[in-house]
Amino acid sequence: MIAIEANEIGVSGIDYELHMLHALSLAQRVLTATPNPRVGCVIVNADNEVVGEGWHHAPGEAHAEINALNQAAGKTADAVAFVTLEPCAHYGKTPPCADALIAAGIGKTVIASLDPNPAVAGKGAEKLEQAGIEVVHMKYLEHRSRAINPGYMKRMITGLPYVRCKLAMSLDGRTAAANRESKWITGPQARSEVQQLRAESGAIITGINTVLQDDPSMTVRLDELNLSETQASHNRFAMSRQPMRVIMDSSMATPVNAKILQAPGEIKIFALDSVDVDVADYPSTTEVITVSGDKHDGTPKNRVDPATVLELLASRFEVNEVLLEAGPVLSGAFVQAALVDELIIYVGGKLLGSNGLPLLELAGLESMSDQIIIDIDNIKQLGKDCRILGRFENSWK
Repeated sequence: MIAIEANEIGVSGIDYELHMLHALSLAQRVLTATPNPRVGCVIVNADNEVVGEGWHHAPGEAHAEINALNQAAGKTADAVAFVTLEPCAHYGKTPPCADALIAAGIGKTVIASLDPNPAVAGKGAEKLEQAGIEVVHMKYLEHRSRAINPGYMKRMITGLPYVRCKLAMSLDGRTAAANRESKWITGPQARSEVQQLRAESGAIITGINTVLQDDPSMTVRLDELNLSETQASHNRFAMSRQPMRVIMDSSMATPVNAKILQAPGEIKIFALDSVDVDVADYPSTTEVITVSGDKHDGTPKNRVDPATVLELLASRFEVNEVLLEAGPVLSGAFVQAALVDELIIYVGGKLLGSNGLPLLELAGLESMSDQIIIDIDNIKQLGKDCRILGRFENSWK
């Protein structure tokens, strides 16, 4: 495998960077293909013409390479395939993409990133090379491919999903008024973006306090996604499913008529194994998972441990990306346990007063030496509100 650290234009005049960026843009169209990664592919002939392109739509369906090869049928001999992620070499829900590229007579395959999945992990590139197909790794664009799939990459490498913590606050740092009212701190543009974050996620986590106080549905509201007709057609999988809804409820206090239990989609309630569990009256889509309260240091014995929940979501349910939508106590617990990768804060132009709920409950921070550092990546205006996106210094990269 040849690794290149800068743009290369081959002897045939094919611009690697141009076509790989095109493939990456195809992958970025996809809100989710969970538990699979977002992947794009472009097929280019010797005249530098794109003869096929595709992306992975949904689990169980054709991968990006197959969709691109189908579009380029009859024009693939000695062509170059640009793929954002190393082609698979194993049988999963679909046959190996490496075999399809070989059968199509592809002359060269250019990849942006190797696949850390142990079932692939270099085997795809090796299989192509054994068949006489040159493989080029554009290492300098690997970060672009990994950034499209932070959850897939993190789960494959660490066994944990990528966690985004979403919060909305007033200018004076309050997430609700003193009487706990919080609708609406931000306007429609911010709320639409939150719906997109939900649609991208494999699971949405909330706490029992939020369920009892706000009675949220925690679903994707399709009418608020504001997707164009083309975007919607690219994301029919995301538009057809609801992310798994996860309630951290140590003592099993979730009411059977809670809105979060009524909408379509899977619901997982995590409770302590010391609590009596009766699921008879819950909807059939609800599963109660009991866990020990003493696995990880730092979590009170009477609380479900956040790290345990994330480990099980990754290992048992193949969740890549988690959206944490909870109150200041649970959100603070995730932050202090160093389990949050991104902090997404929507700020509304209003003041709620010193008796309102704080953004996060962070116990034990007494001096500047105790501070938790966040790298602010960007600040974006959304109508009359703004969004702050930050990453923690200890975040998985």
